[in-house]
Amino acid sequence: MSGSAGRAGAPKPRRRRRHRRGRRLTTVDETSAGGLVLDADREHAVLIGRLDRHGRLLWSLPKGHIEDGETVEQTAVREVKEETGISARVLRPLGTIDYWFVAQQRRVHKTVHHFLLESTGGALSDEDVEVTEVAWVRLAELETTLAYADERKLVRKAGELLAPDELA
Repeated sequence: MSGSAGRAGAPKPRRRRRHRRGRRLTTVDETSAGGLVLDADREHAVLIGRLDRHGRLLWSLPKGHIEDGETVEQTAVREVKEETGISARVLRPLGTIDYWFVAQQRRVHKTVHHFLLESTGGALSDEDVEVTEVAWVRLAELETTLAYADERKLVRKAGELLAPDELA
């Protein structure tokens, strides 16, 4: 038999590594704030619904980018109002979530500061162009409604922070 195929110790064919051509993605850091907004009776929380790239409606906590001169608490209150129509006040910090994604040829590291907030007025509104729907959702249904595991974890933490008689 001629050739080296099949013989022990024969060199294996070398594979060429494929290198991506073009520019590397620029990495950017973004910081946002928002949170879990409870109604006055602490039986419901306001959520926003956004369509993903597959047309699915995904429910999440309201949040948005920090503007110059704002604290994270001020941003949370402003973003809740802009995205939901609900005025709120911060009760306490809930936690910080960070994650990575790619958008507009950039690799984004996003840090989101979440707060527990209480509604002080306003009416639900989905006028924000980034929001498809806005709804008050029963606290007992948040675990099955929220699209993101990190936000579900924050909801559980909120339940631990509030006294049992404060959270329905």
